[in-house]
Amino acid sequence: MKRKLDDVDWSSKGATKTTKVTTTAAADSFDSFALDPRLAQAIGKLNYVKPTPVQTHIIPPALEGKDILARAKTGSGKTAAYLLPILQRILTAKDAAGTGGSSTGGDNATTGLILVPTRELADQVSKVIEGYTAFCGKQIRAVNIARNISDSIQQSLLLDRPDIVVSTPSRAAIHFNTETLDLTPLKYLVIDEADLILSYGHENDMQVLAGALPKGVQTFLMSATLTDDVEVLKELFCRHPFVYRPDQREENGDGGAVSQFYISTGEDTKFLLLYVIFKLKLIKGKSIVFVAGVDRCYRLRLFLEQFGIRACVLNSELPVNSRLHIVEEFNKNVYEIIIATDENEIIGEEEDGDDGNGAEENGEGAEGTVTKKKKRKQKKHRRRDSEYGVSRGVDFQNVTCVLNFDLPLTAKSYMHRIGRTARAGRSGMALSFYVPADQFGKHRPTSVATAANDEKTLEKIKRQQAKAGSELKPYNFDMKQVEAFRYRMDDALRAVTKVAVQNARMQELRQELLASERLKRHFEENPEDLRHLRHDRETKVVRVQSHMKRVPEYLLAKGQAASVVQNAANGGSVPFKVGGGRRVQRKGKRGVKAGGRKKRDPLKSFGKKK
Repeated sequence: MKRKLDDVDWSSKGATKTTKVTTTAAADSFDSFALDPRLAQAIGKLNYVKPTPVQTHIIPPALEGKDILARAKTGSGKTAAYLLPILQRILTAKDAAGTGGSSTGGDNATTGLILVPTRELADQVSKVIEGYTAFCGKQIRAVNIARNISDSIQQSLLLDRPDIVVSTPSRAAIHFNTETLDLTPLKYLVIDEADLILSYGHENDMQVLAGALPKGVQTFLMSATLTDDVEVLKELFCRHPFVYRPDQREENGDGGAVSQFYISTGEDTKFLLLYVIFKLKLIKGKSIVFVAGVDRCYRLRLFLEQFGIRACVLNSELPVNSRLHIVEEFNKNVYEIIIATDENEIIGEEEDGDDGNGAEENGEGAEGTVTKKKKRKQKKHRRRDSEYGVSRGVDFQNVTCVLNFDLPLTAKSYMHRIGRTARAGRSGMALSFYVPADQFGKHRPTSVATAANDEKTLEKIKRQQAKAGSELKPYNFDMKQVEAFRYRMDDALRAVTKVAVQNARMQELRQELLASERLKRHFEENPEDLRHLRHDRETKVVRVQSHMKRVPEYLLAKGQAASVVQNAANGGSVPFKVGGGRRVQRKGKRGVKAGGRKKRDPLKSFGKKK
């Protein structure tokens, strides 16, 4: 069912549905938008310097009431681009009506609905709204009904008629059907990450909501890609929107470039390279490591723990509160490494316009889909959150490197993964391991089924990135020096058995459930206590050998003057870093001393003792 148009038809004043829109002059500051002083004060407190290109192009027509269809990469400021106009228009309407923003007044109504595909993104949007309305008092109230709270609490929040509701489509449809969410007064609808909404199985929910919308709702469709799913949503919710498609110069002009590299490696050598990279700190800063599944997540974590490398895991089996807390603590620099799964990544068709091999590639995607469905049936007893997602939307701050330990299934998923770095004008790095076809299945303990098509997937990724003006380059290790660490890698892998992985998985889940459920209310009342809850603590299901945590100096000596790895940041070489150093034996007048201590003659001491 299509939504009816209001009396205003923007097709004669703005862009048509197929027109690429640009503006004649870019805004140098947020003052040019003439926002409410309360919003301007919040923007100043958040240290926003100048609008991003997507904000420059979208905010003016949005303030005029036009529907918006925008494509912009993650980290480009899409959230502010749709929130600021909505908040501005709500404040203007309240000031004109003279309501004063009373939190208990009878004129309260829900005028804004923001739909997102995942709970993590819903929590993030809610926090952004809190930041923008910090100086609005009680004039604008927003609630997040995607949170893991009881239905009765959500109903009470909605019956209070907040100005803005943030939700996933499924939760919004449920509350609409139970008549606790009134869409009659709705004026603003946002569908964030629109290309993911339908792929997450929300098609029926969106149909229900589309049929309930009143006439004249201003719609924002925000997406990193403009796919067929977005076209479906556009037909449902808006007609003749103002369309924004950035050109290549605008997308790369903010300095947020991603240096992309790949490494051809065997299945077990992946673990060796990751150990060398993190133990010798060849990549500085925070990293997100993407793996193929939940078991893989814990195997890699236990492996790194053997060497004293701390990491926390993030997957769909963990409670929602734990996942949100992990992201929050990562952004506060409590953790440096997150090992994340991407179970809800998009599989099947590639981007529109994929070169000439579409039928063959789609066939492979369909085969992958069948395989994945079979695996899900086999593990049906494991409960996973269908609204979990970390490769899209979630704002991981200051990520230096996205490391694809296991290559994604599609080029589209790759693009979304690497969008976690190089955000807000910063540069970043994406490093991907791929297994050549002749190496697949050579090392069964570390083999993963998704690596069977790594070569073909990498070619798709290269073609996609070439169209976008980017290039994947080889990341060159001096494997002769890396091989010196292999025996330590073998020891660690032997300790991480299948049983140990399963035990770690169950132990982690029990601990997180305990913290999430029993302490949920306590943490809500005492948020500072959350700092004492660590997610990167050691999982004691494998005996950790203490000597594995130290890198012997004899392994580093040869690499001191040699080039070990091509540095992605500056093109130079990164030498091995020598540790604290060993005691040096030196000769003195009374014999050999070690570290200043006199060496004893065992024969003489034996005679004296007797």
